[in-house]
Amino acid sequence: MKLIRYGEPGKEKTGVIINDKRFDTSAFDEDYNEFFFENDGLNRLSEFIKNNQLPEVADDVRLGSPLARPSKLVCIGLNYRDHAEETGAKIPAEPVIFMKSTTAIVGPNDDIVIPKNSLKTDWEVELAIVIGKKASYVDEADAMEYIAGYVLHNDVSEREFQMERGGTWDKGKGCDTFAPLGPFLATKDELPDPNNVRLWLKVNGQTMQNGTTANFIFQVAHLVSYTSQFMTLLPGDVISTGTPAGVGLGMKPPVYLKPGDVVELGVEGLGESRQRVVAYN
Repeated sequence: MKLIRYGEPGKEKTGVIINDKRFDTSAFDEDYNEFFFENDGLNRLSEFIKNNQLPEVADDVRLGSPLARPSKLVCIGLNYRDHAEETGAKIPAEPVIFMKSTTAIVGPNDDIVIPKNSLKTDWEVELAIVIGKKASYVDEADAMEYIAGYVLHNDVSEREFQMERGGTWDKGKGCDTFAPLGPFLATKDELPDPNNVRLWLKVNGQTMQNGTTANFIFQVAHLVSYTSQFMTLLPGDVISTGTPAGVGLGMKPPVYLKPGDVVELGVEGLGESRQRVVAYN
């Protein structure tokens, strides 16, 4: 299945995509949230779809994040060798974990707002994992059983805030609008091998990132297992798996987003998104 949420920000309704058409599932009367995933929501929704005629949703209606706000959005840094090398970072011996504020989450085609006093806002196309059931101290051999699906994520990053303002990376990662998710959540059967899919990103039509998850340093099952050793992952939580080479920080000289820029990105099997860059107003 491909799950969507649509409508005005803060008032999204639930839906699905079937044969490239959008359909409303709001009569199911549950948001796509922790309760939904924890209580066999995907199977119950599948039965609901089979037994009900769903209203179609127009293609021009805004898409929100395909997930209601999760308890946490965990990110993995430096998970592609080429990205670590381009930024001058040491190849990590273990996954680098940081947190991204859930208030950064927006729809796949919403604007990216450059924060106040920002000069170094950057892009990062990523495949993100959605957790399907409570996960704590999970063995790697069992880790795929804890995944509900996957979603496209643009891990927008303010590099000065992240790297030059002291402390951890989080302050450069969690600004408002810095986590466009979607267009849809694809259940894991839709993406049988998440460790071998293409992902790409363009700025103003120019390809900046063109990579493959086959270049992961740490693969999906390992990331779920590893993260669960340090925190309990709840249903609906998101783990973003890192970005390939081609970020603005890695260019010589570096290139950063400015108002008026258009960012387009996609992951094979997870659709495409498009964000316009605007100044903080």
